[in-house]
Amino acid sequence: MTNPPVELHGNIEVSLPQSYCAFDFATLPHDTFHRVPLVVELWHRDSNSRDQLIGRASVQLSHLLSSEKKRVLTSSGEQSWRQTHQDRIPDNGGKVAEVTYVATLEDLGLIKAKEVIVTDSSQIESVAPAQLPSHPLSPKAPALCHPAPLLGPTAPRETMEYRAALELELWKEEQVDLFDDQLKKKELSHMQALAEEWKKRDREREAVVRKKVCLSDCLTSLWGFFLRLCVQTQRLQKDLRAEHELSLRELKESGRRLQQECDLRVALEREKVRLMEEERSRLLQQVRNGESRYKQLEKEFQVYREQQNIRPEFRLQSEVNLLTLEKVNHGLELERKLESTSKSKLHYKQQWGRALKELARFKQREQENTMMHLKKQQAELEAMRQRYLATGEKEAGQQDKQELDEIRNELNRLKQQDRCVAASAVSVPVPHLNESAEDQLSRLLEERDTLLRTGVYTHQDRIIIDLNKQIQEVMVGPDKL
Repeated sequence: MTNPPVELHGNIEVSLPQSYCAFDFATLPHDTFHRVPLVVELWHRDSNSRDQLIGRASVQLSHLLSSEKKRVLTSSGEQSWRQTHQDRIPDNGGKVAEVTYVATLEDLGLIKAKEVIVTDSSQIESVAPAQLPSHPLSPKAPALCHPAPLLGPTAPRETMEYRAALELELWKEEQVDLFDDQLKKKELSHMQALAEEWKKRDREREAVVRKKVCLSDCLTSLWGFFLRLCVQTQRLQKDLRAEHELSLRELKESGRRLQQECDLRVALEREKVRLMEEERSRLLQQVRNGESRYKQLEKEFQVYREQQNIRPEFRLQSEVNLLTLEKVNHGLELERKLESTSKSKLHYKQQWGRALKELARFKQREQENTMMHLKKQQAELEAMRQRYLATGEKEAGQQDKQELDEIRNELNRLKQQDRCVAASAVSVPVPHLNESAEDQLSRLLEERDTLLRTGVYTHQDRIIIDLNKQIQEVMVGPDKL
């Protein structure tokens, strides 16, 4: 009854549009209201499938009879009775929805009798079928007529009742034919609509199938392309891993060579330190010998002084002064040699420590450079893989091959640079001085530093300037040779 369909949601009360229904009954109440209930059905309508019955409820019209009567006026001005009942259909188990309804019963009273005019048979026979009334009596409210007194004997087919029944039957046949025609037209239109819908669905289904087939082909080709890229990527990773292992072995070999060279230099420095220690011991022995000689000379001088008391005093004083000066000069020379030996030892220790630190820094720098190159190569490989996925296979393969060649050339160039840096770090130019020149240089440096530390002399003094000139001459001497 409701059109268009209403969308229902759970736990929501909805008013059904166009749900008003009116029925005319020409019968007694107990004949209909107590026997035949009003059935309310809930259907689910879907454009893609048939209608489905969801629920059914029975409305008992007998409850109207016990409702309160109200007097109302009809459209013709006559009085009638109206009874209204509002109720909710109870739940009998398996509830789908609740239906609230309002039922109204209007008692229009008895049907009034109408007078039927009976004409003569000659007039009845002269009426053509085309002159039948176009709007016959409505079957909803058939009129109950009281027969008028007959004027004379008439045939049964010439009575008004027979004519009315005949017109009613003709009207029924006409309505049935009209209904059949409308039904056929509706059926034809529905069949055409269904055929068009079927064709449309069929075309859509074919388009979907073609799209899925195309997608499947694309997926297959992409999967093959992906497998080829995986194989090529694995091959590139294997090549890079081999190159990395080769470069790592080369770095280890160069580090081993550097370690051996440093060990050799350390051994040489230790040998020099040992020689310096021996020289220091020898100088200390000379100092002790000088002190013993000084004591002996002092004793001899005392003896000589006692023996020569008769000589002039100025002569003895000059001899004492000469001996004292000789002692002071000899002591200063011995102290200078001792300090020179100590400073040379400290200098070689500092050189050894700096060489070890330089080796450690070189190793760390090489490892950092190697890690940076590896990260850069991995980033370039990732970018190459992305470009493989974005461009065509042939063009991308050629371009990536060129890039791989460039990367290999860059790696070879970096390796060559690393080797040059390692060679330059190992072979630091050191001025080659012979042993005597080194001893003289260390002695002059220690003597200059000792005089400056006393605070008596400055860089502008004559003796400091002479020492600086001697140091420069010793350092420049081998280059001139």
